[in-house]
Amino acid sequence: MDASTTVNFWDRLWRSSGIIFGIFFVLAYVFYGLQPKVGASADTLVSFYDGQRMRILMATMLFGTSVLFLLWFAAAIRSVLHDAGQGGWGAAATASSAALGGMLWVLVAVGSALAYSIAGLGNGALTTGLNDLAWACVVVSAFPRALLIMAGTFGLWRAKMISNALFGVGVAAVLLVLVGGTTWASNGIWAPSGEYTRFVSPIIGLVWIVAFSRVLLARRSPSTTPHAPEPPAAAPAS
Repeated sequence: MDASTTVNFWDRLWRSSGIIFGIFFVLAYVFYGLQPKVGASADTLVSFYDGQRMRILMATMLFGTSVLFLLWFAAAIRSVLHDAGQGGWGAAATASSAALGGMLWVLVAVGSALAYSIAGLGNGALTTGLNDLAWACVVVSAFPRALLIMAGTFGLWRAKMISNALFGVGVAAVLLVLVGGTTWASNGIWAPSGEYTRFVSPIIGLVWIVAFSRVLLARRSPSTTPHAPEPPAAAPAS
């Protein structure tokens, strides 16, 4: 494999990392199952975390891998925006992805710790508290998620890499994800573990990441695109 082929392979991989993130995230979400809601009984929590220990721990591996590709996707956005003269938006993408990645690692760690040993210790108060903490982290993560979407949308639009229509869709995604940070109702769809936090907000973010990863793939850097061979120079006249 020559140098240009290697460069093109890695360039395509990191630009498609958002799509790969989507695949791993969906697999992990399905494998993990429906986490008990805020205020669930101790028996329900033990049944979920301790009763499905191996399934949750295997889902943890998938979640962890998806976070790695999410951070790689943010790095790809930052690089593209920097090359396009939009370094400020690229820096915002880096900062938001770092904050989001940290919160996601906490979520992964809490879930795996509950499944590995904590839920089986019989301390219902601790198990309930950590389960509620996980849902609170999901709600608060709406803010760095919204900033990441905003940085990518505004940066690529100012760089003239996306259409006005796609820009409008991105702005709508920012607002819809941002209001997810207000889901503090006691119960119902607007509770921390309600349908908006559990399904709607994650789906919006997931669709945006996959769509904009496709934009990055379509806007590959000219420096990594194979060039046609130049014609031989004409022989000097004698």
